[in-house]
Amino acid sequence: MKQMNIAAADLNLLKTFIVIWELRSLTAAAERLHLTQPAVSHALRRLREMFDDPLFVRSTSAMVPTETAIRLHEPIARALDILQEALHTHAQFDPATATRTFHLVMSDMSCSHVLPLLMEELAHAAPHVSIEVQQMAMENLGAAMRNGDVDLAFGYLPGLPEDCQSQLVLYDDYICMLRREHPLAQGPLTLENLLQLRYVYTVTNTTGHQLAEDVLRNAGVKRDVALRMPHFTVAPQIVRITDLALFLPRSIAERNNLDHAFVLLDLPLEMPRIPVSIYTHTRFSGDTGIQWLRSLLIEMFGRGSHDDYAR
Repeated sequence: MKQMNIAAADLNLLKTFIVIWELRSLTAAAERLHLTQPAVSHALRRLREMFDDPLFVRSTSAMVPTETAIRLHEPIARALDILQEALHTHAQFDPATATRTFHLVMSDMSCSHVLPLLMEELAHAAPHVSIEVQQMAMENLGAAMRNGDVDLAFGYLPGLPEDCQSQLVLYDDYICMLRREHPLAQGPLTLENLLQLRYVYTVTNTTGHQLAEDVLRNAGVKRDVALRMPHFTVAPQIVRITDLALFLPRSIAERNNLDHAFVLLDLPLEMPRIPVSIYTHTRFSGDTGIQWLRSLLIEMFGRGSHDDYAR
């Protein structure tokens, strides 16, 4: 390897190296870094010149690291961790004056429950802070949190790596929502009732939802779906004015039932208790902004009455 000039070691190039290492794809790296693919290709060319090595070689399915890249990965990742920690420790977060944007990952169902409460809190405590929410596949989430692309995740996320720390905020379970004037609103529901109802069905890959779906499938409950949608947000409003039914988490159903327009009925099956947590990455334990937001969310849920879920 040729003699290295430390002045050539652009930190953005080193971050690009780490992202390509994790994703093994220039296209995916460009998406993660919010750059064009030509820009990532140019960065890789500069890295190759810097280290006098190809670093990543294209195969039929991925960018495969060379022996040099394998040797470089650990010290580069460690150096970036140390620098990130130093910067976050130095920069104290003052919510009253901060203008920071936090990046959160949660499902649309979680959004409906968390965001109204959170934005109300921020309006008073951190009026200049912004929130950007996205959904992300579980297989990409751990790396995104480690890279700092995601500050905090919320939900039931059992597939995250061990370096993503979690704080349990509630246990949830699935119930059936009907409008208060529905013919079956007096309950209790039976398996026969479940087969008679017509449903709004929201397509989601959230892990808690899949647990509930497995119970229904194993019990032979085949729903008559009147409306299938790729998102949850409008589903309660449809149930409000029709005789359609909706399965959803109890906590979210209660949040949508503040005006008591619905009845929330237990399902005639043993439904799983779903642990819902707040997740942050240990790499950013010194980031006072992330820790402040995490503490705020924990406090918000602590004020609520979740004793029924935590039994």
